[in-house]
Amino acid sequence: MIDAVIAESSVTQKYQATIPLKVREQLNIQAGDKIVFERQDNETIIIKKKVPSSIDWDYLRAVEGTLNEWNSPADDEAYADL
Repeated sequence: MIDAVIAESSVTQKYQATIPLKVREQLNIQAGDKIVFERQDNETIIIKKKVPSSIDWDYLRAVEGTLNEWNSPADDEAYADL
């Protein structure tokens, strides 16, 4: 069974599109929210509201390379009993 189209939007010359009111209402999307595009197959993209997380994964990925200050065998031994 194919889901019915609930709304449509046009893409501007800057490749931007407005999320139609019906979609915003169904997904409870507010200004400032993030949305995620997931590929389901070659012809289907799923749009979801990004669920906020208490962990800021984008920040952690950005600083990951700088978090090696205490990453040595001597540090492992010194802090092993903590």
